[in-house]
Amino acid sequence: MRQKYRICQSQKKNTLNIKEFAVLDKDTKNVDSSMLREDHFDLICDQDYDGKTIARAVAAGCDELVETLRTPNLYPIAPYAEKIAESVIDLTQGDEDRCVELFFDDNELFVSEISIHR
Repeated sequence: MRQKYRICQSQKKNTLNIKEFAVLDKDTKNVDSSMLREDHFDLICDQDYDGKTIARAVAAGCDELVETLRTPNLYPIAPYAEKIAESVIDLTQGDEDRCVELFFDDNELFVSEISIHR
């Protein structure tokens, strides 16, 4: 599966928002990831977090932040959750509203896991 996460921090509202998108259309199976367009992605989760809760989790460390970010609706696998947490930590270092997008392709993860175990 190919997924994209849009992570936005709003200093004004003191919130963090994570939107999870995925490519669900089977017609795009053979489309190279670099050729995917915005309309190929479907929104599958939209999760808001309180800024104070995120700040406490960031202060407690990456593992605590991953636990805070995971919800019944948003539960990325460990490698993705760690990258998302790293991005959230980076976003919280600034004092302006910012967004970042992360793209993941399970096929690339699978290939890297195979090469690690050889």
